[in-house]
Amino acid sequence: MGFTILVAVLVLLVIVTLLAGVKSVPQGFQWTQERFGKFQRTLKPGLNLIIPYVDRIGRRVNMMEQVMDVPSQEIITKDNALVTVDGVVFYQVLDAAKASYEVGNLQQATLNLTMTNVRTVMGSMDLDELLSNRDQINARLLAVVDEATEPWGVKVTRIEVKDIKPPADLVASMARQMKAEREKRANILDAEGFRQAAILKAEGEKQAEILNAEGRRQAAFLEAEARERAAQAEAAATRMVSEAIAAGNVQAINYFIAQRYVDALGQFATSPNQKTLILPMEATAILGSLQGIAAVANEAFGGRKD
Repeated sequence: MGFTILVAVLVLLVIVTLLAGVKSVPQGFQWTQERFGKFQRTLKPGLNLIIPYVDRIGRRVNMMEQVMDVPSQEIITKDNALVTVDGVVFYQVLDAAKASYEVGNLQQATLNLTMTNVRTVMGSMDLDELLSNRDQINARLLAVVDEATEPWGVKVTRIEVKDIKPPADLVASMARQMKAEREKRANILDAEGFRQAAILKAEGEKQAEILNAEGRRQAAFLEAEARERAAQAEAAATRMVSEAIAAGNVQAINYFIAQRYVDALGQFATSPNQKTLILPMEATAILGSLQGIAAVANEAFGGRKD
């Protein structure tokens, strides 16, 4: 009976010992193995064997990328503006042994390091530069914090400034400044529009004047040409009458005088202010002899009959 109990105890001890020497590390984690308190090696994900009662598991390190919020803090900028800033840090442990034994509290150390460098980087910038160069701030913070955490076996992959809050009175002042700037741009655009409109109007008037002058010039040219042709016709008629007179034909001069007389009478008759026309005796005689004038014309210009 006693021997059976002893065997059972020994079997149970062997089972417990075997279980203590087999360790299963989950994916995304690494464990450190310590022997009498001293680091021996890093256990990778999967099944690992250690010496029971001699070795033990030291730290269980998360090797996945992690995110950590940076709490809000007040920062005084280079131009003495007080702003409230918060952010977020993404980091990943690359060396489990360094992350376990090179720093006491990795997350706290990384957080304090980030907050300190946020004050350093952003405090060296003016407010306008701070608000307009967020990407530059993130890049500078990432370079500084990543270099500082490298001895701890940590890779800082990204640092993002989430919010930058200036004081309320400063925000109101910036809003007024922005409104004034926009009104200034609007006034400039209006003035530019009026200027362009005036230029286009002046250009149109100039083109209209040029076209009018060109029209007047063309009209004057045509009028002069018409007068020239009329003068040529008049000269030709005068020359024909002169030749007829020189040839001894007195009827030609009578025709010429009669034509001028009839034209003068026509102008009197078409005058808008003339209602009653009184003709001398000679005129009535001439009007009564229009058939004679036609005969004179036929005789003066070659005796042509229609």
